Amino acid sequence: MYKTEALGPISASTDRFVRTVKALADTDVGGATLVPPWTRGHVITHVARAADSLCRLLTWARTGVETPQYASMDARAAEIEAGARRPAHELMTDVVASAERFDHAVRALPDAAWSHEVRMRTGELRTPGALVPTRLRELEVHHVDLATGYTFTDVPPEAARWIIDDLLEAQRRRADAPPLRIEATDTDLIQELGTGGPTVTGTEADLLGWLTGRTTGAALSSSEPGPVPRAPYWI
Repeated sequence: MYKTEALGPISASTDRFVRTVKALADTDVGGATLVPPWTRGHVITHVARAADSLCRLLTWARTGVETPQYASMDARAAEIEAGARRPAHELMTDVVASAERFDHAVRALPDAAWSHEVRMRTGELRTPGALVPTRLRELEVHHVDLATGYTFTDVPPEAARWIIDDLLEAQRRRADAPPLRIEATDTDLIQELGTGGPTVTGTEADLLGWLTGRTTGAALSSSEPGPVPRAPYWI
């Protein structure tokens, strides 16, 4: 994706996420998620703060002044904890406002800034063109994490494909990534990490759930005997 092309899918994903948050009662905020011990309040707060963290990286790209994504991992955790118990309406307002800040930061980038590399909290270097779509990953995966009925089958196919491709590209940059081949049974998706690994097959949605560590892979099949192997650490 190049420049602002990703903002359309990101906006649509944001709208879906906001609708889900808007439907929550205050008593739902403390409910369990797919990423324990985080509650829904933790996940929603994280989605908002993650948008702000990307804004900091976009500021780095725009100004050339190094601006870390987070001051520290302890500071990141403290931000999430501080906002996790707010009423549902406050959480929704925060998500909307942070999404607007992110959208503005992307649109404000001058042409020259799109070629500037910045360093994500994982140590990975990305230009804004590769950084901006990671917002789609945050929104879609964490929407599923809320455990309110939105599942990986609800993720738009184009978004699911981009997220899978991005996750596997990240694995290719790791020296310890296990060899693996994945094949979707409902799309033309075929990806390979190294050679000699098992072939894991299933629907694109089920592969996405497995690759992000949200599902066990029970709905998938492997070319090797026994259960589907554990997915490589995803981020």
